[in-house]
Amino acid sequence: MELVCPAGTPAALRTAIEAGADTVYVGFRDETNARNFPGLNFSRDELAAGLAHVRRHGRKLYLAVNTFARAGDEAIWHRAIDDAAALGVDAVILSDIGLLDYAARRHPRLRLHLSVQAAASHADAIRFYHEAFGVRRVVLPRVLTVPDIAALTPQIPVETEVFAFGGMCPMAEGRCSLSSYLTGQSPNTVGACSPASHVSYSEENGETVSRLAGSVINRFPADEPAGYPTLCKGRFVAGGEASYLFEEPTSLNTAAILPELRAAGVAALKIEGRQRGRAYVRSVVGAFRRLLDGEAGAAREADVAELRQMAEGQRETAGAYQRRWR
Repeated sequence: MELVCPAGTPAALRTAIEAGADTVYVGFRDETNARNFPGLNFSRDELAAGLAHVRRHGRKLYLAVNTFARAGDEAIWHRAIDDAAALGVDAVILSDIGLLDYAARRHPRLRLHLSVQAAASHADAIRFYHEAFGVRRVVLPRVLTVPDIAALTPQIPVETEVFAFGGMCPMAEGRCSLSSYLTGQSPNTVGACSPASHVSYSEENGETVSRLAGSVINRFPADEPAGYPTLCKGRFVAGGEASYLFEEPTSLNTAAILPELRAAGVAALKIEGRQRGRAYVRSVVGAFRRLLDGEAGAAREADVAELRQMAEGQRETAGAYQRRWR
């Protein structure tokens, strides 16, 4: 299975390649990608240099243009696609149906992948994107079990890519507008969920209180690490009890089910984390490289333990792949 790894900066790109990534995925430094945070992403010149570095090592580079364009103001999204084609990236990851149409018509040789933001999770939808726009790969949303994926793969004429490690979103990917209710910004439009400019923390009655745009998202006792106040990962009062609605915010980790994903016909594994630092990239990419290459015994156990250390709050889940939440 192809190992597709995040690079939020040129330094992270070099680190991912050194650690064993088959492919890195990146975004331009604007709202055309769903990780539009300060200090992240690539200028055109940086992407050209990064692409040259990737080529020297015989690897690939994908560009995410995976937010939804503003109606009547699509110019920067069109420019991102045009520049990606001119630079010669190996694929562009798209979600917006209008942008897919634009890319297919203007750049028929450009390889197109369907972003998880498109939320295409069944055969009819995926076949439509392939037939209408020539999409070659679908990144499946994190709502399918392994048996679901095994049943889906033979029904579709494209490759499947699934998330293997990293932050989890418990809402419908590509359809979530929760952040915009408080901040006016969402990952689907400007590429930022719960943007840092709206985040604040305070100490109250021995607890750390996290807020988003002034609204309390969570309260953490002194002995509990305070997580980032993403709306869907807050604690809410339901049925008279304050708790997380699905499961505690943890990281997706598929290290234990890689053989099952391979048997299900998965073509590529995607590591989440373009907003993460080089240490995360080096550790997670390296561990998955060794696991995929079949190193067993003590080395495998060490890699599994290392991945657990990199998980959010050092807690992990197989998420929908095994669907064990309450």
